[in-house]
Amino acid sequence: MTTVARTALLELSDVGVRLGGRQVLSGVSFTIAPGEFAGIIGPNGAGKTTLLRLILGLLEPSAGRVLLDGEPRQKTRRKLTGGPKGAASIGYVPQKLLIDPDMPLRARDVVSLGLDGHRLGFTFPSRQRRELVDRTLHDVGAAGYADARVGELSGGEQQRVLIAHALISRPSLLLLDEPLANLDLRSEQEIVSLLGKLATEQQIAVLLSAHDMNPLMSVMDRIIYVANGKVATGSSDEVVTSEGLSRLYGHHVDVIRVHDRVLVVAGE
Repeated sequence: MTTVARTALLELSDVGVRLGGRQVLSGVSFTIAPGEFAGIIGPNGAGKTTLLRLILGLLEPSAGRVLLDGEPRQKTRRKLTGGPKGAASIGYVPQKLLIDPDMPLRARDVVSLGLDGHRLGFTFPSRQRRELVDRTLHDVGAAGYADARVGELSGGEQQRVLIAHALISRPSLLLLDEPLANLDLRSEQEIVSLLGKLATEQQIAVLLSAHDMNPLMSVMDRIIYVANGKVATGSSDEVVTSEGLSRLYGHHVDVIRVHDRVLVVAGE
């Protein structure tokens, strides 16, 4: 974890979102800097997915603004997984890869697809493409099963392949939707460690959503806690307190810390 002040790559300022006439999010403000690891934490229905869709440019804010590298997010939609050199871009990792195990699609094929359609018409020579795919698979610890059918890989292995797919375009910001869901404890710890390493060594801003903050505590620089359509942001010690979360939820919340783990108990 790092505490050095850095220039913001992503900035949300007093953002609100209305869907179907209902206020889903309001007053959302936070920044993410290059190399920073942040977790969007909150219960189901709190607005975590809406927040990710907003950052991806799939939703328009009804109030406030979203800036990516100083530019309004609406103007950078084409840079979802890549863009011209020097431009901020976003890599996105969905929660699951839904694919038939019998489909003859290798891990390296999935990663290679991350290059297609995101280089403004530039075509990579086959040798350069293969070298880039191999290097990216190595970066995420997936080189050992590069030629395996992706549908036959374990959940943790598939997550590494999906991360490589998002990383191959060299994004500035990596968004992940529930990457720890349905993983066993060992795979969960390995993915968290990998993401922390990528943030530190490649100075990629990492922003992921999760139900449970505990697996992220050792690497998370900033927590964005979502509840009741609002957010509180800061370090986990600053945000995850009984007083702070009670204000966020609108009713009393107990925060229990035992053996370096945090349990949030929301009352009525």
